[in-house]
Amino acid sequence: MALIIALVVLLVLCPCLGLAGWAVWRVADAANDVDPTPSVSVPALPPALPRDVPTPAAPTPDEEFARGDCVVNDGSEDDAELRKVPCGPNTYQVLLRIPATTDGDRCETLAPQATANYVHDNSIDLFDYVLCLKKR
Repeated sequence: MALIIALVVLLVLCPCLGLAGWAVWRVADAANDVDPTPSVSVPALPPALPRDVPTPAAPTPDEEFARGDCVVNDGSEDDAELRKVPCGPNTYQVLLRIPATTDGDRCETLAPQATANYVHDNSIDLFDYVLCLKKR
């Protein structure tokens, strides 16, 4: 009978001791994996450039026209030059601006009330856009 009790105690204690040993090993291993903090310091702000040195200008998308703006065409139908004006008769109102495309036909599905469109084709495709316009 004593042999059975000793065997039960051994079977209960071994898994508990094994789990405790495994947990201690994982904690110690995780403590060794911590990277030391870098000793190089980085300034909070970049150094200021002298005012007389021009900074290179990155190309930016033309955000001149947005939904609700009104425009007139100072150019021709083939070479449009849009100018923002107060909304009124004989102006075109921007219904939708579709970025990164030159597909003017998208106005038919995305803004079916549009009566015209303007395609801006930039040398950088990311800055292309289409304006869906409605004659006022």
